[in-house]
Order: sequence, then structure tokens, then C-alpha cells
Amino acid sequence: MENSNSNQFSSNVKYGVVEQITPNIRRITAPNPSPFTFTGTGTYIVGQGKVSVIDPGPLIKSHITAILNALAAETITHIVVTHHHSDHSPASRPLAAVCGAPIFGRSVREPVPNDESGDPVEEAHDLEFRPTVQVHHGQLLEGNGWTLECIHTPGHTSNHMCYRLLEEKALFSGDHVMGWSTSVIIPPDGSMSDYLKSLHMLLEADDQIYYPTHGAPVKSPKLLLKQYIDHRKTRERQIIECFENGMSTISEMVPIIYRAIDPRLHGAAARSTLATLIMLYESGIVACSNEPALDSVFEYLG
Repeated sequence: MENSNSNQFSSNVKYGVVEQITPNIRRITAPNPSPFTFTGTGTYIVGQGKVSVIDPGPLIKSHITAILNALAAETITHIVVTHHHSDHSPASRPLAAVCGAPIFGRSVREPVPNDESGDPVEEAHDLEFRPTVQVHHGQLLEGNGWTLECIHTPGHTSNHMCYRLLEEKALFSGDHVMGWSTSVIIPPDGSMSDYLKSLHMLLEADDQIYYPTHGAPVKSPKLLLKQYIDHRKTRERQIIECFENGMSTISEMVPIIYRAIDPRLHGAAARSTLATLIMLYESGIVACSNEPALDSVFEYLG
């Protein structure tokens, strides 16, 4: 939601064109740019001959055709999905129908209805997402010259998975860590406390590079992880400062905390603020007269 990495792809991205990133990794970008997808969804192809497709992307016919054309002389053995948002998972179904490969991923904790407030908050939930193979943390997916380790990183969504390419110490980080922006955390499926735990978990790993689904490769992942954690700590401090200045509602806080971002994104900012307040509520730092919600009145307990 907020640009936190200057290492960005050019706005002149070529949609439907195969980029050779390393000898074992290719990328095709879908033509779905937006405030939540940057230049579009990056679909990764891992391997040669018998390959894995990671985050097939949205239901855009030209993008699905581009994937199939790029792999016309190869075999898709795995369709791998980081999470169930509409810019990541829907194309897995038509792709599987053509190539017959199973869809690997993790089901959402519980179905979440899409936001109907009219505010742009994030990409819609793909309520039809049903992986044919449920993956779990630490599971290995193996193919022709490649091994993907499944890393459960809840926070952005409850079912968010990253995938580590062991042969290259590279992490396909989905929306958990992006190459252009911080991740949006939208309750009830998104959880700020889970998100921070997942960031700290990745700090303990030795990945050398991240390939997010949106934005440029992250070449200094530990540095960016620390920046993300510091960013969330800053948001906590700003919320507490709002309390100290007599504010008690999210609607009062958002224009102050997020004064630097496009007001059209304040709906997403409000929900991210709610995610932080829920974490503070669960930690006993703030009180709320009811179950925390966008229109709740909060009290700082100091």
C-alpha cells in the first residue's frame, strides 16, 4: 500500500512476454496494473521441460494464453498458488483444465465475503479457490531439477504461502514481501500479529533473493524485512500518539497517520489500522467496548 522500495520495475513492462530471470526462472506479467498490483501480476515459471507455474494470476484470457504459448513445448507438472486473491489464483483453474496439472496451495481459514463498501481496499477474494493438493509448512514440491519448500506466512491472508527454491536460495514471496510496497493487512482474514511473526520467521532464513508477485526482485531481503518490521512499529507509535492527542476512532486517525498517501487508498489504510488496533487489543494495550471494528471507539490503556 505504501511504496517502501525504490528498486522498481519500469512502467514500460511488456505484458505477455517471457522474461528470463535466471536459467531456471522465467516470468510473465499479466496486464492488470492497479494501486494494489503495481504493474501487474508476475507469474513465475520454474524449471525447464517439466515446470512449475507459480501464481498463474487473474482470469485474463491473453495472460493465460501467453503462459500456455510459452510452455507449448514443455509440460506443466505443478500449478502453485501463494494465496486466494483474484490477482493470484483464478487462472489456476483454466490452466489446470488444459494441462491437467494439480493445483498446490492452502485453503483459506474460513470463507471471507468480499468488501462491499465501495472503497478500494485490496484485490477481491477468489471464493472459488480450491487447491487440489493442500500444502503445509515445510513440505517439499519436487520437479525436474528444482525443489520448492512451502513456507506458511500468514498475515496478508490466513492461507498465504511463500515458496523457497532450494537450488538458488530464492524465495517466491507472493504478497508477503513485495518489491514496491508494504502488504495490505485486512481483517478478519488478515492478521497483523501473524504478519509480524511471519516476517520475523523469514529473518532467520538464509534466502539470498526474493521474487515477489508484484514488483522487482528484492536483492537485500533481510534489510527489507527489517524495514517492514520498523514500519509497523512506526505505525503503532503513530496510533498511540493519536490516542495521546485525544483521538479514539479509526476515522480520526487515518487522515493523520496516512496524510502522505492518496486519499483514495484511505479505505485500505483504515482496515490496516484496524489490524494494528486488533493486535494491540489482544495484547491488552488498548480497550474497546465491543469487538474491534472499523467504527469502534478505542481507549489507550497506557
